[in-house]
Amino acid sequence: MSLLSIDEMIARGMGRAVTVGAFSTGIVGGGAGTVLDQDQPELAIAVPAGHVIRPFYAAVQVQPGAATTDADETEILVGVDSLGLWTGDGTVTNENPSNLRTDLPKGSACRVGSAFTGNMTTTPSFGSAAAPVIDLELIREVQTLELATAAGQNLYLVRVVYQPKYPPFIVGPATLLVYWGGTVANVGGFAQVHWVEGSIEQMLPAL
Repeated sequence: MSLLSIDEMIARGMGRAVTVGAFSTGIVGGGAGTVLDQDQPELAIAVPAGHVIRPFYAAVQVQPGAATTDADETEILVGVDSLGLWTGDGTVTNENPSNLRTDLPKGSACRVGSAFTGNMTTTPSFGSAAAPVIDLELIREVQTLELATAAGQNLYLVRVVYQPKYPPFIVGPATLLVYWGGTVANVGGFAQVHWVEGSIEQMLPAL
């Protein structure tokens, strides 16, 4: 079996896209709105057993609030729980991904949720549900603020783009997770994530 290119998969209707944040209204990051919370991502894409995704593009833009202290930081993390599947728990906004062929209907084999405000868990094939474990990091950005005086303030944008030459094969059960937050409460944040998906038979050669 020869692997299809990402272009070919998109043309066959296997491409998906999801956006976090609406128009000019960002999502407040970091679970409680500040530091990253492992149990409360800003986006989760749960890949069920028997399916595979390849994330080939992810962009995140974060608007931190006013900072008044040296060493205040804002960070973005895109990673994978390679063994655990998010099964839908937590307080979350359910998302319906768009097809990257715009003449095809929305939908995905993956469960997709954003803006978690209640704790979620992931469940491995053999084991119990627990907090997600980020054992594969795809990209991270951290910016630390230094002020001239403690009374100073700074507003700035933190952004990252993940566009790998060789996207990983995330084989279910697994979950792709996107986080942002920091020691300064966020004004809001946005994300755009694109991937291709299919069954193991469609996506992987036989071993």
